Amino acid sequence: MAASLSTNSYNRQNWEDADFPILCQTCLGDNPYIRMTKEKYGKECKICTRPFTVFRWCPGAKMRFKKCEVCQTCAKLKNVCQTCMLDLEYGLPIQVRDAALKIKDDLPKSDVNREYYLQNVDAALATSDTIGPGGALGKLPSHKSELLAKLARTTPYYKRNRPHICSFWVKGECKRGEECPYRHDKPTDPDDPLSNQNIKDRYYGVNDPVAEKLLKRAQAMPCLEPPEDKMITTLYCGGLDEGVGEQDIKNAFYAYGEIRSITLVGKQGCAFIQFTKRSSAESAAEKTFNKLLIRGSKVTIRWGKSQGKTAAIGTSPDQGMGQMVPGHLPAAPVEVTKNYFGLAAPGSGGSAPAGFVPGMSLPSSLPAPPLGASQYPSQDPSRMGAQAQQHPQY
Repeated sequence: MAASLSTNSYNRQNWEDADFPILCQTCLGDNPYIRMTKEKYGKECKICTRPFTVFRWCPGAKMRFKKCEVCQTCAKLKNVCQTCMLDLEYGLPIQVRDAALKIKDDLPKSDVNREYYLQNVDAALATSDTIGPGGALGKLPSHKSELLAKLARTTPYYKRNRPHICSFWVKGECKRGEECPYRHDKPTDPDDPLSNQNIKDRYYGVNDPVAEKLLKRAQAMPCLEPPEDKMITTLYCGGLDEGVGEQDIKNAFYAYGEIRSITLVGKQGCAFIQFTKRSSAESAAEKTFNKLLIRGSKVTIRWGKSQGKTAAIGTSPDQGMGQMVPGHLPAAPVEVTKNYFGLAAPGSGGSAPAGFVPGMSLPSSLPAPPLGASQYPSQDPSRMGAQAQQHPQY
């Protein structure tokens, strides 16, 4: 039975009638001469359940046909593609984008509240001069985030447009061969969470397995941890070109705090930047790690090393033998292999030489005597037998 125009005239005013869909580059395909079919009020939106204009097209050769899944109002509200539900600017799921930008946009899910909310959104988008997202996302001053810049997809991913897997080929019953429009590949693990995706969960940003996978990847990314020594305020900057000067380094780091000194080592292509405050050094390390470019080349940022402990260890050789450095083993004793002077070894029954300290081993060689002194005991003129015995004369 056809609906009466008088009873549904108010609702039909909110139905969508568009001339071209809102799509991302991946869903649109690589074919510049694409052809689309347009069906006015063809299906209802899977989010707001209002009829909208459905577009259907083939993105390229050996790819499956795609169509719009949500209306343009719901797509503008989240700034997403009407087909894949990914952000138009970064190509990421809504849950990842909202987590990075700290957006909490709770859309009403009941029929009456959702209808009233979307009517207000339509009125706001119609009177807006700029073409952009609506809701909480449209109120942000800028849509920039370091996490989004790291995870964003910069090139189209046409592999997402491949045909679905042929279920008859999996069972070994497909007889169409190369003419089969479906893909003859091994299916993924059914226990894989990526195999169970819901379009409403992706749109509302809850329980999205793709988003959870990307967030785990973001947590596993390397980060620069500050050292425990609070006295370290120096950053190491490596990978500099030969033409980089001190002024270039100062221009890259002066915005994070007052700089005490800059030491540029041109031969090694590195520099050391010392800040006056630890907070300034931490801010510079956090915001420049794996992101800083100086004269078009990416540089390496590391924390400087503390020299206080190494200097304290190196300047204390005259301390007692019992004071050992923590974490280090004592030096091995030197074994005397040749005893030319007949000195008694420690622990033997013979008498120890004068000046012998118990518990210490003898050195392997004695220092050379001064010039003019006797080299061997037989050269000593006062030694017995060195002079002939003189007899008295009668």
